[in-house]
Amino acid sequence: MLVCICNALRENQVRQAARSGADTACRAYRALGCEAKCGQCVPFAREIINSERAAA
Repeated sequence: MLVCICNALRENQVRQAARSGADTACRAYRALGCEAKCGQCVPFAREIINSERAAA
């Protein structure tokens, strides 16, 4: 599933960044070599990161 249209980031990429230690959307995006542009994706990215942290 596409998380960020502006950067073409997929859910599995955000999950992988979270597994690698990114604990915020901004850190996950930086780990993936980009940054949030319009911001509409940030709440969804946070949900993904929180679910990965809860599962760890």
